[in-house]
Amino acid sequence: MNCKSQQQRVIRAFEDFLSTPLETLLQQHLDTPGEAAVLSLFHDVAANVPAYKAFLAEREINPTAIQSLEEFQKLPAIAKENYILRYPLADLCRHGQLQACDMIAASSGSTGKPTFWPRFFTDELQIATRFEQIFHDSFYADTRRTLAVICFTLGTWVGGMFTTNCCRYLASKGYPITVITPGNNKEEILRVVQELGSAFEQVVLLGYPPFLKDVIDTGIARGVEWQQNQIKLVMAGEVFSEEWRSLVGERVGSQNPCYDFASLYGTADAGVLGNETPLSICIRRFLADNPDAARALFGESRLPTLLQYDPISRYFEVQDRALLFSGDNGIPLIRYDILDTGGLISYDAMIQFLAQWGFDPVAALQNEGLKHSSTDVTKSYTQNSPRGIHPLPFVYVFGRSNFTVSYFGANIYPENVTVGLEQPVIQEWVTGKFVLQVREDADKNRFLSVVVELAPGVEGNEDKQQTIAFSILSQLVRLNSEFANYVPSEYQMPQVALAPTGDPEYFPIGVKHRYTRK
Repeated sequence: MNCKSQQQRVIRAFEDFLSTPLETLLQQHLDTPGEAAVLSLFHDVAANVPAYKAFLAEREINPTAIQSLEEFQKLPAIAKENYILRYPLADLCRHGQLQACDMIAASSGSTGKPTFWPRFFTDELQIATRFEQIFHDSFYADTRRTLAVICFTLGTWVGGMFTTNCCRYLASKGYPITVITPGNNKEEILRVVQELGSAFEQVVLLGYPPFLKDVIDTGIARGVEWQQNQIKLVMAGEVFSEEWRSLVGERVGSQNPCYDFASLYGTADAGVLGNETPLSICIRRFLADNPDAARALFGESRLPTLLQYDPISRYFEVQDRALLFSGDNGIPLIRYDILDTGGLISYDAMIQFLAQWGFDPVAALQNEGLKHSSTDVTKSYTQNSPRGIHPLPFVYVFGRSNFTVSYFGANIYPENVTVGLEQPVIQEWVTGKFVLQVREDADKNRFLSVVVELAPGVEGNEDKQQTIAFSILSQLVRLNSEFANYVPSEYQMPQVALAPTGDPEYFPIGVKHRYTRK
């Protein structure tokens, strides 16, 4: 691609982004068949990306023979091992031209070795629409002066720079958003909020859930009055419970969790794949209170992240419970296996399922919004339906399948334990980090071990150990039917150990935490 055509591509894409209202864009995508779009992407990639050409040729696949969705779904999935790591970086890009991308991010992945992911300005614009959904539909940032505080790690890692750019594009579109980038410097974040927060009508913190909670808790300990800043949170990277959302919401003075939070399903591989909406949060909160309904819907005793997605931007499939997606990016991906387990539910199927359980999320969202909204927001609620109601399909994500432990044949999930640590009183003692594993005593009897990290300044004792153990047990029995039915009662009580903040064996500082050990 020559300089002139690249320049024209940028101008055309940015003009479209700036001039197209969010509602119009989403409606256009809803009116476009996702199957036709993904087939078109496949043929483009098969013709123009050297690595994918070679990948198909090695398997004797003729791309011109792939003319239907049924044929497309028989194509072999690609992954890091069989595709990304097997070809030169340039060959993964269109026409083998790495220079056609203007930015490269890195992801460490589960191996710790960085993988590089190039992208171009236009790739960021389609992801900016996911941020626009959040800032427009959830935060009403088109009508409120907003300070966006980027708390993701900056540098080559994907979260910080990508998020920064997308927020600035929204400002270019006319949203009264101002961006500041302290990154994951907790002291600087607190200084920013205290010195600048009062100049804005709301402050949005964007970062990883446990880090944002740590920032909030540290601020409270220092006398920061978060509720004065109308705090909103945008998160990515981890599944968290609705108890966690309620707890953090209470600490920042949130009046309406469905509109004050949003989680992104984001990856270095392809940007943002889906996002929480007020509707998806409202539904998830209902399911958290109704574990039987959640098990009937998801087929498991843990609550996944529930999001909505745009099938024109990222086309999802499910194969053997693994989520595959196809999407355009600096490295276009076709039927890419990101190693996450989950599933898909159409909008209509979701609404029908909830009706069978006596729940209407649209009505619930409208009632909640009217109860908590300010005057300008109330006007929006009374016009047909509240913001954040789009008939987009749902994707649910459990995360990587290897983070469970097996105990008497029952799969025990970290998410089950997390809820036990987020109960009243206990939440004041702990950071939320723990290590779950199945161990053996001297007689080779197995037991469930949970090492829990104490909050800074909190001393452990036997009473705290027992209280935490009983809380974890009660939530395991409530949420995990396999645990309740498979594990003999005399083996159900977990053995809890309490470790100080930053314990080098279980909770080393500066290292990505793993909640389970085999």
